[in-house]
Amino acid sequence: MARVAFSKLNVSIAEFALHHSDIEESLRLYFSPNAPTFGARFFGDLIEEVNEKLEQRLAEIDMASALTVLSALEAAFRIDYLQRCYRKEKDPLSRAFRDLHKRKQTRVRLETEIFDAWKENTDVEAKLIGDLRSAFKFRHWLAHGRYWEPKFGREYDFVTVYGLAASVLSSFPLLGPSAEMP
Repeated sequence: MARVAFSKLNVSIAEFALHHSDIEESLRLYFSPNAPTFGARFFGDLIEEVNEKLEQRLAEIDMASALTVLSALEAAFRIDYLQRCYRKEKDPLSRAFRDLHKRKQTRVRLETEIFDAWKENTDVEAKLIGDLRSAFKFRHWLAHGRYWEPKFGREYDFVTVYGLAASVLSSFPLLGPSAEMP
């Protein structure tokens, strides 16, 4: 079995939340009349126009940050999958993953094969797995350029995705270096 070399560059979701907050605060300051460049940057703009630009930037940062959190969550699941294959433990999930690895190796599908194995071989709440599948539809929409009208069944933003990640990381006993929470 050829092993994947882990980069150890995983995104810490908790640390990224601080990064997201720093970016939001920086944007708010940048678009504030207190910013040293405000007068030159927004010369001739009405305050409503400046506020609209700020809201657009904040919305973009929100989506980019949600994408990063979901990517980190995917990495945590993929690392767990590989660790369970490499460690050859005897629990039902590890056995299911090894069977899957024999057929698919690293080309395993997260939303179907990995999540299905968790659902079938553990007592993790099925609703949480459904929430993950739904959130990853949002991730695909973001990652593929948002060119179609999405139908997620709910609204997603950074706070929603971060909350889901916190629930998942505290409910799933993931192996290996995962995106840790505070």
